[in-house]
Amino acid sequence: MPALGRWFLLLTPVAAGLLYGPLIHRFAREARGHGVPEVMYAVAETGGRIRPQVAAVKALASAICIGGGGSVGREGPIVQIGSALGSAVGQVARLPAARMRILVACGAAGGIAATFNAPLAGVFFALELILADFAVESFAAVVLSAVAASVVGRAILGDHPFLTLPAFTVTHPDQFLGFAALGVAAAGAGVLFSRLLYAIEDVCDRLWRGPQWLRPAAGGLLLGALLLVLPQMYGVGYPVLGSAAAGAYTVTFLLVLLLAKILATSLTIGIGGSGGVFAPSLFIGAMLGAATGQILHIADPALAPAPGAYALVGMGAVFAGAARTPITAVLIMFELTGQYRIILPLMLAIAVAAGLSRLLSPDTIYTRKLTRRGVDLLSPTRRLRQTSIAVAAGPLPEPIPPEANVAAVAARFAAGTADTLPVRDGAGHIVGVITAEDVEQVLAAADVTAAQLARPVPSLAADADLESAMTQLARHHVGGLPVVTADRPPITWVTHHDLLRAAAAIGRPAPHRRPAAATPAEA
Repeated sequence: MPALGRWFLLLTPVAAGLLYGPLIHRFAREARGHGVPEVMYAVAETGGRIRPQVAAVKALASAICIGGGGSVGREGPIVQIGSALGSAVGQVARLPAARMRILVACGAAGGIAATFNAPLAGVFFALELILADFAVESFAAVVLSAVAASVVGRAILGDHPFLTLPAFTVTHPDQFLGFAALGVAAAGAGVLFSRLLYAIEDVCDRLWRGPQWLRPAAGGLLLGALLLVLPQMYGVGYPVLGSAAAGAYTVTFLLVLLLAKILATSLTIGIGGSGGVFAPSLFIGAMLGAATGQILHIADPALAPAPGAYALVGMGAVFAGAARTPITAVLIMFELTGQYRIILPLMLAIAVAAGLSRLLSPDTIYTRKLTRRGVDLLSPTRRLRQTSIAVAAGPLPEPIPPEANVAAVAARFAAGTADTLPVRDGAGHIVGVITAEDVEQVLAAADVTAAQLARPVPSLAADADLESAMTQLARHHVGGLPVVTADRPPITWVTHHDLLRAAAAIGRPAPHRRPAAATPAEA
């Protein structure tokens, strides 16, 4: 539309907002924003269930938003799209929650692997951020997904690095001091980006009083005004990033672009846009790194003979400072650029940025959105909700027959350490459980049988989570409960001790759920 001239920059975000605003509001409101927190929430709280229409809505809305000038990236959308497809497959196959979560991670890994030609980064992004789990079972499935996606992606798009940048090398050990300093600055930039992103979103929430579907179009005027001043903020911005790494801009203009990108991305998300924050993190890091490299080169050319190398390292360091995923940051920068020679300064800057970022802020750019909703991904109960009872359950103790008298039941408890035992009839059905406390109260009544002492209790499903098992044990004031698989008879047994061992195995203490009346073992 050349007739519009520069006014194209002002009007296009408004027109795009009129398209994707109603689309998101009507069909999938979770497609708003940068997508990754929604996937993390689905894995942590809903068993990996994501509505299938999210994939289509996110793809279309993000394409319109980015194409219409939204200063966001493709990483968030492709993670949410791939995850939604994986979840849809799991829901159609009626898989349990534990398998569904793995399929969600497979979708995310496949999306990143194919989009960025980065299979290793896709794998570790899914494991480090989405699942927060490096179990062999998860690793194998996610790797297969990333490999399959990469094969297809390379067949269609070709096998070449996603970003084409000049080759850089480190010529002297003293240069590592400059890269360490860049890591410090990158930590601050990453945390600043995260804080301003949500601060501007809060401001937009407070100021907007109209219908939500119209918000992207109205906010598009502000975004368009910014684009009129700095057209470099239009869309993802990879060409501008490449120019910065090649040394095309002055230090002052690099810093202006850095701050403008933070503002433009925050504004795009704040007005209800759809897109990721990974590409903006790379952009911010490139501006910061290029500026640092030029400053060091002016101060001492030996410290930065190639200032562009600092742009490359800054990209990974700012992403690590914002997302705090150091393994993914190292791998994705290597795969995006194909430059292995820069790996040591990259690792140094990313380690410094990730560590210092943890000191500056307890949240990341992804977890902050969930924390504001009251979802704490580090909560002990979250890990318990992700682990099935089958992992903790042990063998079923020798059941007590219903006709056994009190003396026989007491002898069973005296011969072992269990404080709760099952009662099973001749047909193989569990009719209840008996606790040692129940037996103590009727020791003098010789005519009481196990059937009369048995407490009716529910059987737990093997694919239910550990937190539900703790709740049931506490609710019924017993030390153990039977565990069933599908409609089969009880085949396993779970106790407080089993749950505590499982909680310790996943690296989190079990939450304190003490029943109203203590069992004999607790007493």
